[in-house]
Amino acid sequence: MPKTWFITGASSGLGLEMTRQLLARGDKLVATTRRSEPLAGLQQQYGESLDVVLLDLADTAGIQTAIDSAFQRYGRIDVVVSNAGYGLFGAAEELTNAQIDQQIATNLTGSIHLIRAALPHLRRQGGGRILQVSSEGGQIAYPCFSLYHATKWGIEGFVESVAQEVAPFGVEFIIAEPGPTGTNFGANLVRADATNVYEETPAGAVRRAINDGSFVLKGDAARTAAAMIAAAESAAPPLRLTLGSAAYSSISQALSARLAALKTQQDVANSADRQDL
Repeated sequence: MPKTWFITGASSGLGLEMTRQLLARGDKLVATTRRSEPLAGLQQQYGESLDVVLLDLADTAGIQTAIDSAFQRYGRIDVVVSNAGYGLFGAAEELTNAQIDQQIATNLTGSIHLIRAALPHLRRQGGGRILQVSSEGGQIAYPCFSLYHATKWGIEGFVESVAQEVAPFGVEFIIAEPGPTGTNFGANLVRADATNVYEETPAGAVRRAINDGSFVLKGDAARTAAAMIAAAESAAPPLRLTLGSAAYSSISQALSARLAALKTQQDVANSADRQDL
């Protein structure tokens, strides 16, 4: 049976790939974007199955209007996909205040307001799914992506809490954590003005890898989008969905390191307890 989806950031990257796949199989979409031109061909091809809505995730009032209008028009929306976002690249001290504010407003605050706007509708219709597109960067961190990581770690914490609040109403969440994937994410990076002081540091090495194209992108966008769609339709979706071998490896290593550190702290704590006896 065809489903109805609401997807932000649908004009590029994984959002566009999901849009293509869902339309091809006969589903209906409300696709939000800041630029409608990339979706013009799909809109012409699929007609009323694709409803393109102009939306900037930094526009809180616009988010509420877009969500309310979508539920009013379609009656029921099965899956809300919070995908819109971008990367801010540069060492922390190189970033401007305006760049920081915009990154947080789009990736974090915008996603929060989108979810909050959707929840009352999903509760009233008896449930639904929210797919939050995060990244391996919601569990690990690279130099020069500090603000991007701040937004991804932040939205994952928000979702994990809200998922517990709304589970009794049949509203379920999935946090998708793809690794580096062959999309236009790198081309759309907002870059701070670089300073020479970081040239011979890990930050400089990452900057060179991004600039010369040697930063490895193992993930396939089509397969990643298909896996997210499958998870959103599964009988018992996972809260976190790690996508791609690179993401699985990097997140596993990070979690193992944290577990080892916790074990060391536990040994210290147990030793202190014995001294107190």
